[in-house]
Amino acid sequence: MKYLSTLGRILFALPFGIMGLNHFLMYNYLVGIASTFIPGGGWTVIMAGMALIAACISIILKKFITLSCLLLAVLLLIFILTIHLPGLFSPNQEKFDFAFFGLFTNLALMGASLFIAGIYREKEVNSEQ
Repeated sequence: MKYLSTLGRILFALPFGIMGLNHFLMYNYLVGIASTFIPGGGWTVIMAGMALIAACISIILKKFITLSCLLLAVLLLIFILTIHLPGLFSPNQEKFDFAFFGLFTNLALMGASLFIAGIYREKEVNSEQ
């Protein structure tokens, strides 16, 4: 069973690393679709990419995993509030579809991130006793 949880943890983390790299590789596209009210413009895209890559590395290496999963959940909540919820009110069907599916994808990933943080927090508390 240990191998399954290790595999699951790695499979959970890898897409965040790839999405983080995409923030650099697809910078112009992401800046173009970013909401106009998000402060920092292009710097926000870069910072989000760095945060996603850092979370991926942290989760894979099992270093500061509780903190990184909690911060990842916060980042996903920010994505939901600033990108996906406003997109639900777009008259453009393509933007609506992107927002709709992105909302539920990020919501599920946020839940999984909180779940992992909870599991590792319990392990940390039990190992301190």
